[in-house]
Amino acid sequence: MKVSLPKEYAQWKGIPREEIKWHPTVNESKCTGCGMCFTSCGREVFGYDRERKKATVARPLQCLVGCTSCETWCVFQAISFPEKDYIRQVIKKHKILNLVKKQLEEKLHQTK
Repeated sequence: MKVSLPKEYAQWKGIPREEIKWHPTVNESKCTGCGMCFTSCGREVFGYDRERKKATVARPLQCLVGCTSCETWCVFQAISFPEKDYIRQVIKKHKILNLVKKQLEEKLHQTK
């Protein structure tokens, strides 16, 4: 099933975002409902269940691949991610570094 994503989140380095299994998971037993993740995520990945007073992962595919900021912010250690090596393998498998080198050159050219 194809998920409708805002255009800016639909791909990561040319890979359809739904093909990359990267997003936070909230451990409900540790989540205190403080709201730090909900109010701080710039990509609005989180929702908030008012009744249960818990954060939810409402829009997982909007999570920036490789980002773990919310995990760092969570003082209750209620947020986790897949192993970082998963992303390293995606980068290798899809030869992302070739694309990144081109992007780097373009950016450097723009800042001359």
